[in-house]
Amino acid sequence: MLPTSRRSASAKLMAIAILASVPMLADCGKGGLPGGLPGGDGACPANIADANAVMSANFGLEGELEGKVKAALSAGAHLQEIAAELEAEVATACGNLAKDLGASEDAIKPKEEGPGKKAEAACTAAVSVLNELKAKAKGKIVVDAKPPKCSASMDAVADCAAKCDANVKPGSVKAECEGGEISGTCEGKCEGKCSVEAGASCEGSCGGTCKGECSAEISGKCDGTCEGKCDGKDSKGACKGTCEGKCKGNAEASCSGTCKGSCSASCEMEAKGECKGSCSGKCDVEMKAPKCSGEVKPPEMSAECQANCDAELKANLECQPASVGVKIEGAADAEAASKLKAALSANLPALLKVTMGMEGKIKGVVGNVKATLEGVQGAVQGGGAAALKVAGCFAASLKAQADAAVQIDVSVKASASASGSASAGG
Repeated sequence: MLPTSRRSASAKLMAIAILASVPMLADCGKGGLPGGLPGGDGACPANIADANAVMSANFGLEGELEGKVKAALSAGAHLQEIAAELEAEVATACGNLAKDLGASEDAIKPKEEGPGKKAEAACTAAVSVLNELKAKAKGKIVVDAKPPKCSASMDAVADCAAKCDANVKPGSVKAECEGGEISGTCEGKCEGKCSVEAGASCEGSCGGTCKGECSAEISGKCDGTCEGKCDGKDSKGACKGTCEGKCKGNAEASCSGTCKGSCSASCEMEAKGECKGSCSGKCDVEMKAPKCSGEVKPPEMSAECQANCDAELKANLECQPASVGVKIEGAADAEAASKLKAALSANLPALLKVTMGMEGKIKGVVGNVKATLEGVQGAVQGGGAAALKVAGCFAASLKAQADAAVQIDVSVKASASASGSASAGG
C-alpha cells in the first residue's frame, strides 16, 4: 500500500486527469458514467440529466457541500431539459412549415448529428421553400403578430427553494412577481382579464380559429357580410364562402379581432366578475396557483439553489403561442399566395413563441448554470475520497451544459431565421 502522502498526491493527480478528460465523457449526460472512472461506482446517479435523480442521490459529502453539489448538478440537468424541449419545439414548427410549403420529409432531416442540428436543418429547409414560394407569389407579406405571454409558477419557485435549501422552511416564504402581472384561479370576483381555454365560450380576443361572429380581420369561411374579398373577388356585401377582410356575421376563421362564439385556442376577454379560466389582474380573494408573466423573485436561498430553481422555473415555463394575422397584398399568383398564407398562419405562432416569448426568459440561465457548476466544482476539489468520486459527475455535467448552451443558441437562431424570412423582402 502507498504511504498516505503518496496516496493523497496520487488522488489529486487522478482528479486533475478526470477533469481534463471532458471529451471522454460526452455521453454521460444521457446515461451513467463509464466503468472504472470515479463517479461510476454509485457516487453519481445513473442519469445525470435527471434532476430528480440528482437531488435524491447521496454523494457522501459533508454538511452544506452535499447540498451545493446536488443543487449545481440539478441546475445542469434542468438546462439540458430546456435545451432539448426548445430544439424539439423549433424543429417541429419549422418542419411543419416546410412540409406545408411543399418540402419533403427528407429535406428537413439533419445531415449530421449535434446540438441544435434538428432545428437548424428543419428551419433551413423552411426558409428555402418559403423563399421559393414568395418569389412565385410576388406579393407583399404583411404579418401582424401579438407577442405570446409566458408565465411561471410562483408556487413552484417557493416549493423548489424549500426542497433545495435546508434554511428555507416550507410554506414560510413566497415568491414575488416583478415587471409583469399575476394570473391564477380566482374563486371570487376578478377585475382585469379572464383567459379561458380552447373550446370555451369566448367574447374577446381569440388566438386561433373563431367559430361564431368575428368583428375584425379574418381569413376563412364567412356567412354574413364580407368587406374585402369573397372567394377571391372584391366584396362589400353578402358572402357565403372564403372571406379575406372583415366578416360581420358567423365565421369559421382565423380572427385577429373580437370573436363571439367558440375559439380553438385560448381566448382573452374583459373580466366581468366571475372568471371560469385564469384571472389576470385583481381578485378579491387570494389567487390559487399564481403565475407571473414578468420576473419571479424567489425567496432568499443559497446561490446554488437559486440557480437550480431558476433553471427549473424556466424549464417549466407556460407560453401561449403568438397571435398572428397574415396578409399577402398584390400577389401575381393567387394559388401560391393562398398556400403561403395558410402555411404561415398555421406555423408562425409556434416559431414566434420562441423568438418573441421564450428567448428573453431563458437568456440568463446558461451563464448562471455554468458559473454555479464551476464554482461548486472548485469547492469540491481537495475534499477527500468522496470529492474525488464527484469529480466525474462535474466533468459530465459541464460537458452536457456546454452542449445545451450550443443547442439553445442554434435553436433560437434557427427559429428567428425562419420567422424573419416570412416578411423579409415582402
